[in-house]
Amino acid sequence: MLKKNWYFIVPAVIVLLIAVSTWTSKRQWNQEMATIETADSLISEECYEEFGIDLEGFHVEKGKIQPNQFLADILLPYNISYARIAALAEKSKRSFDIRRLNAGKNYTLICSEDSAELTAKFFIYEASAVNYVVYDLQDTMDIYLGQRPIDLEEREASGIIISSLYETLMQQDLSPALAMELSDIYAWTIDFYRIQKKDFFKIIYTVKKVNGEAVGIDEIKAALFDHQDEPYYAFQFEQEGSMDYFDETGNSLRKAFLQAPLKFSRMTSGYTKRRFHPVQKRWKAHLGTDYAAPTGTPIMAVGDGVVTEARYKTYNGNYVKIKHNSTYTTQYLHMSKIASGIKPGTRVRQGQTIGYVGSTGLATGPHVCFRFWKNGEQVDHRREKIPPSEPIKPAYEEAFDQHLDAWKTRLDNIPMGGDAKTEMASM
Repeated sequence: MLKKNWYFIVPAVIVLLIAVSTWTSKRQWNQEMATIETADSLISEECYEEFGIDLEGFHVEKGKIQPNQFLADILLPYNISYARIAALAEKSKRSFDIRRLNAGKNYTLICSEDSAELTAKFFIYEASAVNYVVYDLQDTMDIYLGQRPIDLEEREASGIIISSLYETLMQQDLSPALAMELSDIYAWTIDFYRIQKKDFFKIIYTVKKVNGEAVGIDEIKAALFDHQDEPYYAFQFEQEGSMDYFDETGNSLRKAFLQAPLKFSRMTSGYTKRRFHPVQKRWKAHLGTDYAAPTGTPIMAVGDGVVTEARYKTYNGNYVKIKHNSTYTTQYLHMSKIASGIKPGTRVRQGQTIGYVGSTGLATGPHVCFRFWKNGEQVDHRREKIPPSEPIKPAYEEAFDQHLDAWKTRLDNIPMGGDAKTEMASM
């Protein structure tokens, strides 16, 4: 009897097993979906408020802007019509142009669940770790800018130059943004194209932190840069509502001119009365200083002044000439292009971009030839002694002396670190 019914029992068992397996898989799937929903719920509960928005009762989704992705690509699947998106784009022009959504930036969608469909109520574009733009998609159709709360943390760092300031910072796991900060502080004092091995620095600075993560450099409070065995101190100090950097004698580090028209590069040819010209193949004077840099590198005005020439000449290529005062004039040659708005009569500020490195005119490669006139005569700008700007005023001398004592002691006591000492000893 058993044999007889065997052919009926086996298929029944197989069907039962399939049913159990299907039920188990479905149950597991439901549990996974419940876990995901719980996770979403937990996210909402943990982030009870974000971007100044109460998230209770909302569904939150986060993502990154993809290459060639537009706002419509993101919002259409969340019940926002083309018409509303177009109206939003038009309204947002005053606050933030939505065409400037950059691939890789984070965004957040805050949605309500209407009739089992998600409808976007807010779209938040995170322009940076600190700044964001909120698009209120409700009836008000509002757009406004916001910032995450920033905490400041003070830090100390030191390093010995091995090859370049940038590489030294990277080897010390320090932000490369410090190189830019230091170059700005010492722009009137140290030529960063000529720093050498054994030069070293010590700095006290603050970093900006958002949710415990460092997101950028806030400012440098004090610094020591030892260049060619000569110490250059910089102390941040405020007088009469203006913040500046001063050395240990109370003189401002801010001088009349920057040391060079580029932030970072290398000097390829200096001022000389006799140089073999690489193009013309003859000896002639080179009354300027050449700084090589990649094509397109911004060229800065080394001081405030008025543009007297901005045009093209056969030998100079694209160039700009600036009169700073009755004594000093500067010129910048071989630009790939002159910056927008730079023309005769334009007033420029120190550090303003006036053009971009190129090789136009009589040039063998991308560089800027920087020329410097004093009282109508071309001179070597690196040999000029430019007096510092306004020093510490008598009314602030006592406060500055106290400030100096505290911060100089701290700087001097920053250790160079074991690896740095070993490296220094081996040089």
